[in-house]
Amino acid sequence: MEEEEGPGDGEVVTPFAAEIYAAEAMAADMDPWIVFDSRRTPRSEFDGWLESNRPSQVYRFGDEEGGVSPVGWIAVLGTNHCPSGGDVAGLQESWEKLLASGRPITFQTVKELALNHGVLTGKWLMHLDAGFKLDNAWECVARAALDGKISLVKVSPNNPKEGGKQVICAYNQNFTEENEVIRLDSVIRATGVKCSLTYKPDVYTYLGIYRNNRWKICPTIYESKFDLECVPRRSQIVNKVTNLEVT
Repeated sequence: MEEEEGPGDGEVVTPFAAEIYAAEAMAADMDPWIVFDSRRTPRSEFDGWLESNRPSQVYRFGDEEGGVSPVGWIAVLGTNHCPSGGDVAGLQESWEKLLASGRPITFQTVKELALNHGVLTGKWLMHLDAGFKLDNAWECVARAALDGKISLVKVSPNNPKEGGKQVICAYNQNFTEENEVIRLDSVIRATGVKCSLTYKPDVYTYLGIYRNNRWKICPTIYESKFDLECVPRRSQIVNKVTNLEVT
């Protein structure tokens, strides 16, 4: 599961637990996904698909006795979805060379690698307890993808080992374009989602930069909190690299 920087309730953090989170995320990516591809599947089938695959009712490791297979992610591909480009293998090779060089590992050095290899996608993350609120938030962003407002959204299946928490991810094309990141937050908020969000570049995921990593890099670069008291209501977004408000 995509991770934020803080430990969960009752969680014991072990040194360099980032490696464990990275391995878990890779395993989820490799297991079968449940996907609605709005580029190919009739829109009329969406409601039935959504009802049959509510994330709080789909289990990460399935049910071996019942013949239900593990599920890595549940995803909706938007009408404008294009598979993310970039040279991930080259990125990881350059990362190993950077580690061997002894140069400091910072947001800027990782960003440089991402730009050099065209690995620029990123996602807003929503961590919610399994249940109605999660299913409702998922339906909101899934419909936005169906309408072509988000290129890709995905949600982790229910995994009791995660303490009942699940994560929704909504993607954009370029984490280095701050206006694009802010615009995606606006799209998410317009669907009715009001929970706190954090933003993570995919380059961090590919390089195993999760919370409690050995380089002490914060694994998310923006945080969005919805201000219910502001008129009009809006997100307050902080760039966690510069510690500056951007909205």
